[in-house]
Amino acid sequence: MKRTALLILSLVALCQVKADEGMWTLYNLPPAVYEQMKAEGFLLPYDDLYSSDNAIKNCVVNFSGYCSGVVVSPDGLVFTNHHCGFESIRSHSTVEHDYMLNGFCARSHEEELPNEDMFVSFMREQKDITDQLVALAHKGITTDQWESLIDSVQTAMTDSVRNIDPSLHVEINAFYEGNRFFATTYQMFTDLRLVFTVPKSMGKFGGDTDNWMWPRQTCDFSVFRIYADPKTNGPAAYSKDNVPYHPQSWAPVSMHGYKDGDFSMTIGYPGSTSRYLSSFGIKEMRDAENATRAQVRGVKQAVMKKHMDASEAVRIKYDSKYAQSSNYWKNSMGMNKCIDSIGIIRQKQEHEARIVEFVKTWDYMKDRLDLKKLEKLYSDRYEDVRAFYYFYETFIRTNELTTRAMRVNTNMQLQGPADDPKKQYVEFEDNSSEWDAALDREVLGTLMQNYREHVDSRYLPDFYKTVDKKFHGDCQAYVDYVWSHSVLMKPGQIYPASKSYLNDPGVQMGIDLMATLGTIRVGFAPTYELIEEQERHLCAAKLQMEQDMPHYSDANFTMRLSYGQVGEYLLNGQPSGYYTTAESLVDKMKKADEIEDYFAEPELHTLLGSTDFGQYTDPTTGKMQLCFLTNNDITGGNSGSPMFDGQGRLIGLAFDGNWDSLSSDIFFDRQLARCIGVDIRFVLFMMDKWGHADHLIREINPQ
Repeated sequence: MKRTALLILSLVALCQVKADEGMWTLYNLPPAVYEQMKAEGFLLPYDDLYSSDNAIKNCVVNFSGYCSGVVVSPDGLVFTNHHCGFESIRSHSTVEHDYMLNGFCARSHEEELPNEDMFVSFMREQKDITDQLVALAHKGITTDQWESLIDSVQTAMTDSVRNIDPSLHVEINAFYEGNRFFATTYQMFTDLRLVFTVPKSMGKFGGDTDNWMWPRQTCDFSVFRIYADPKTNGPAAYSKDNVPYHPQSWAPVSMHGYKDGDFSMTIGYPGSTSRYLSSFGIKEMRDAENATRAQVRGVKQAVMKKHMDASEAVRIKYDSKYAQSSNYWKNSMGMNKCIDSIGIIRQKQEHEARIVEFVKTWDYMKDRLDLKKLEKLYSDRYEDVRAFYYFYETFIRTNELTTRAMRVNTNMQLQGPADDPKKQYVEFEDNSSEWDAALDREVLGTLMQNYREHVDSRYLPDFYKTVDKKFHGDCQAYVDYVWSHSVLMKPGQIYPASKSYLNDPGVQMGIDLMATLGTIRVGFAPTYELIEEQERHLCAAKLQMEQDMPHYSDANFTMRLSYGQVGEYLLNGQPSGYYTTAESLVDKMKKADEIEDYFAEPELHTLLGSTDFGQYTDPTTGKMQLCFLTNNDITGGNSGSPMFDGQGRLIGLAFDGNWDSLSSDIFFDRQLARCIGVDIRFVLFMMDKWGHADHLIREINPQ
């Protein structure tokens, strides 16, 4: 749990609301927000958002802890993005049956593909428990004690709901920088099966070239099905005897489309925003985090792509990893561009100056909030934080060797006889199907050299001395040696009590890495809680100063609602248009010889080059519309979020933001910020005309 302290403020009810901005919790949606939604075209009763039997919240899911999704049929079909289903699609793909490349459609329930470590969660209830927690806290409680209190309350609440339904659990999250705490009850289903996916050429059309850009023509969707216990219709571990889940309600899928200015609402699980973050925190994010991530991932991805282009088998293994890396590589560059071009730091500084003046009139806070202290704390830790991100991007989850080297020195459980340490051992699972040795070795060697060139020598692990002494500074030669000689990269059991264990070059690499990571963390640990305390005070002061203005909490991967309108924006001084068409997709396909991200199979050229799209043609424009823009407020985690019209009908799936507002995690620009969604009619068209999935179309029953 994120470290928090105990400044607790009562948030004042909102009396002003503006459209476009805001990630609102549903259970306590302010009536003023609802009234504004109605004024802009929302037609459903207030209770149909959260509390009624058919509330919209009941069909929106947390998809595997990193995306969002929506239930669209009485038999538990779930729509999410193609990139959210990427790892599932990849894991089922082989060179002989490459579902990633060629797509997949299950013709029956028996053909639907189960997935390990995937799930969907439904939010069943949410409530503010701040007062309850404060009542349990004693005077002078420390941060660690406060965390323990929250954990104990969370455990007790989970035990309580499980007495009613064993499939439920409770999570307590901090809101408003730790000034409020909400408890959310979830129901998790772990038997989730892949049903349908388009070819990669459509699901990832445009690739890195178009990522975060407008206009878009990507058919970014995949289809899964929730399975349940046949007796209870409740969650159950995977079993061939499980049956499709029958939800209480599901989202009606609309064929009516949308027009410029129409109401649009997105509900999903936005991951993380930092809109209350200080100007000093934004500087650190720009310079120590984003710039570092962009630099290291650019180097890593060049190596990955070289190997992926040379081998179909390697491409299948790394498609998902490359996509994940590339997504936030480009996001980091775009965010930094926006921070500077919009002048966000300057705007924050001006706002903070007003807060300082306000706090002089508020006795409770004037001895607590100290922005000069906050500035110094950030300055003192800058080099350590920058080194941490270089370390993380270089050594953590970037290659199999350092992953094993660090893991064997931390949290691997010993096996073998408890009374005979010499016979105790650890053993890595055989995951060789997930990585390629040649790629892995070159990535590490290249990143090690890059790390050395960008951090101060005090942040170099001790094995760099070996690199210099025995390998004449050649990082790649060192990596190749460790790979060839370490027991870590060989199958079988590893005995920590053996004489050779500590001399193993892979084990020693892990010891050196853990020591360096510890040194880096020690460098900024003393400032961590102090910075968090000041950031929390800053948020509290802002809320108090602006108590007559709307305030929503930063995203924390709990369900949120955003609302606004369908509409374009000015792109390079010209109207962007608010939708794309099949013609624009075909035009890009024809440029595949110049831009490989625009490749599509001949069959798709023919299919999308049609002059008659039948029922999938928009009645207003007469076009087959592919993707569209709204000013809904989204961030990472909203991928796969359903986009509803004013009647609560599904019109699209959110899958991206736009390059011009990639700083929206810290600052929402009303003029530029846009949500890019795939038109649900494009989704159905591909299921129908490409996949010939008549059975799924009938099940969904679009209207």
